[in-house]
Amino acid sequence: MFIETLWKVWTDLLDVLGLDVSNLHQYFSPASVASSPARALLLVGVVLLAYWFLSLSLGVTFSLLHAVFGRFFWIARVVLFSLSCVYVLHKYEGEPENAVLPLCFVVAVYFMTGPMGFYWRSGPSGPSLEEKLEHLESQVRLLNIRLNKVLESLDRANGK
Repeated sequence: MFIETLWKVWTDLLDVLGLDVSNLHQYFSPASVASSPARALLLVGVVLLAYWFLSLSLGVTFSLLHAVFGRFFWIARVVLFSLSCVYVLHKYEGEPENAVLPLCFVVAVYFMTGPMGFYWRSGPSGPSLEEKLEHLESQVRLLNIRLNKVLESLDRANGK
């Protein structure tokens, strides 16, 4: 049942993208894959290729959005998430049980594009960790020098 649902979502997604999926059904339907191990291996390859393409396209799309919106990228992310949820709920208005899987997909994409996503880590985000540590070490050295000067002046004042 789960595979049939994933198959339906996949064919709907390809149909929305404008690809003709009528021939795919005879090659990659769950029934035809179950009867042929070679088709099952081909299906695994297609799924991995689709996952790679999806992650690549999401990475590029959200990198562009991050570059365009800068610090306010989270607003664009929330707006896109909200619009996607509204679209799914509007499309499956009379059938709420059919809206569950697309909504789960939208939520998964939302969390995949969060702070752990590729575009958050890839940009020039300031000094590196080593540079920050060197800066802190230099500040500690300066504080030690100042502390020694203060202690020396206190010793001179107490000695007089």
